[in-house]
Amino acid sequence: MKEEKEARPLAIYSRKSRFTGRGESIENQVEMCRRCLASRFGPEAAAAALVYEDEGYSGGNLERPRFKRMMSDAVCLPFRAIAVYRLDRISRNIGDFARLIQELDRLDVAFISVKEQFDTSSPLGRAMMYISSVFSQLERETIAERIRDNMRELAKSGRWLGGVTPTGFASQSFTLETADGKVKRCCRLREVPEEMAVVRLIFSVFLETQSLTRTEAELNRRGCLGKKGRGFTRFTVRAILTNPVYLRADAEAYAYLRAGEAALFSGPEEFDSVRGVMVYNRTLQQPGRAHQIKPMTEWIVAVGQHPGVIPGRDWVAVQQILAGNRRRCGRGGDAAAAAPGPAARALCEYSK
Repeated sequence: MKEEKEARPLAIYSRKSRFTGRGESIENQVEMCRRCLASRFGPEAAAAALVYEDEGYSGGNLERPRFKRMMSDAVCLPFRAIAVYRLDRISRNIGDFARLIQELDRLDVAFISVKEQFDTSSPLGRAMMYISSVFSQLERETIAERIRDNMRELAKSGRWLGGVTPTGFASQSFTLETADGKVKRCCRLREVPEEMAVVRLIFSVFLETQSLTRTEAELNRRGCLGKKGRGFTRFTVRAILTNPVYLRADAEAYAYLRAGEAALFSGPEEFDSVRGVMVYNRTLQQPGRAHQIKPMTEWIVAVGQHPGVIPGRDWVAVQQILAGNRRRCGRGGDAAAAAPGPAARALCEYSK
């Protein structure tokens, strides 16, 4: 039995949230794991260890392709041990980590953390491993809270934070004086007239047809092209229709956002029917997966530095149509994402 277990392969798991080219790189993690395995199981076993690498994935959950492949292989092979450079490389969530250790116990697979030097064979080692996992989760949640606090501060300025600009807009730099008298160089959105004409057409056609498919067909019939010179699809049409960056900051917009319980950092007096709305923390971005729209209760909203485009009443009417389409057709039909969170309750008010 002992000989059979010693013949089982070893595994190394490494993860990094994003590529930086320095620090605890994927390659460095693997090399340090090999050294640790060589000292425990011998150089030949360490050299033959199977390596599973996830780069660009968060430790906040276990939704990572190579990690899933490793756990699937652990059932079939199974492994003698899985080594990681540091505990938080495999998970920063105490619940996920506890379930993982239970699964490895069931499979009789040892778990090795190089940095913390855990020994899972002793009760004290297991306890220390769980304690370290708790602090890993605390660190992750503390970082997330700092990011949210930073977003709240940024929201007060209504600035554009960078990245690919929405269709109809380009980025423009400007100077901003902070509360402590410092001058910062920031960015805001400026309108691109030829692109914005297409955006206005999209809203107009959709309000008339109430169909993403027919709107797409009309845009293609007219030869309209998007920001990258490509034709429109019902998915790109929907993305534009649901993007609040085009929403004009007026009374209807304010009422809609209040009803949806978004975190508003601009008062009703700032919704001047001239400027647009800027929304932060709107999407959940995960590598290799489509961005997901968060509930409106998680949005951080302010009046932006850019001009408003679509009147609040029209923009809200579009969301109401999209929500109605989705209810009738389901996820596979001609529909967009339903209005998130409690905002759906406000939609009916605007239809009266």
